[in-house]
Formats: sequence, structure tokens, C-alpha cells
Amino acid sequence: MREIPNLEYVDNLAEGDMVFRQKFIGILKEEFPTEQEEYLDTIKNALFREASEHVHKIKHKLNVLGLHNAYTLAVKHEKELRDGEQSFKDEFLLILKDVEHYLKTI
Repeated sequence: MREIPNLEYVDNLAEGDMVFRQKFIGILKEEFPTEQEEYLDTIKNALFREASEHVHKIKHKLNVLGLHNAYTLAVKHEKELRDGEQSFKDEFLLILKDVEHYLKTI
């Protein structure tokens, strides 16, 4: 069963401060598409070391969005990419699509 992104962590962090909450969400919505595109470009060009650096940035957003299993997979994917492997790529791409869709709805 796939995890569903959520804002529970953001809400707890904001402690009712709606300005902070919206600013935090705005940062996620601004940074994620760029990081996703950079990851896709490096994967397409087989630049695995660089791709691992993008996964490193993205994995923290997965954790913030309550995607703890996805975070764990991203850690494995990041390590594997550094070793020149990409067996977790397809699963990671599904996670990216889920996050992309979710961020468009909030």
C-alpha cells in the first residue's frame, strides 16, 4: 500500500501559526519541482552521482510530508546511485509523481 502525503509534520511545527504554515508549504511547492526536474535530468543522462545529490535533497521533503517508507527507500536509492546502480528508480519515480500531484492540490 502506497503512503499518502500529508501535512501533519508541518502543522505540528507551525503550532497554529498559519503564516508560517503557508510559507513552509510555499517553500515545498517552489523547491520540489526544480529538484524533481534536476533529478530526472541527471538520471536520464546517467549522472548517478549527481542524481544521488538530488535524492538527498528530496528525501527530506518526503519525511516532512509524512512519507516515512518513501524516505527509507530514498536513502537506499541515494546510496545505490552513488554506487552506480538504480534498481529503486521506478519506485522512486512513483513517489515523485505522488508528491508532485499532492503539492498541486494543497
